[in-house]
Amino acid sequence: MGRTTTPRQPRPPLRRITEPLVRENGVLRPATWDEALTRASDGLRHARDTYGENGMGIFSCSKSTNEMNFLAQKFARQVLGTNNIDSCNRT
Repeated sequence: MGRTTTPRQPRPPLRRITEPLVRENGVLRPATWDEALTRASDGLRHARDTYGENGMGIFSCSKSTNEMNFLAQKFARQVLGTNNIDSCNRT
């Protein structure tokens, strides 16, 4: 221990999410993977139909690998139909 540190108290283990959760009437409830993925795709489709293809975009992490950023831009262009992608690679 240094001059300005105090002993650390052990933390309780974090609870992990082991199944998908969906929000229904403002409350999260467990769901099947099929239901969760269907809701996610329906939400993306609704956003695209409401705001147009350029109404959404992808923000990728600059610390990701080139391969991961490549997949993110492919997803944005091929699946979402938008060129709006940024990976903050300006540092």
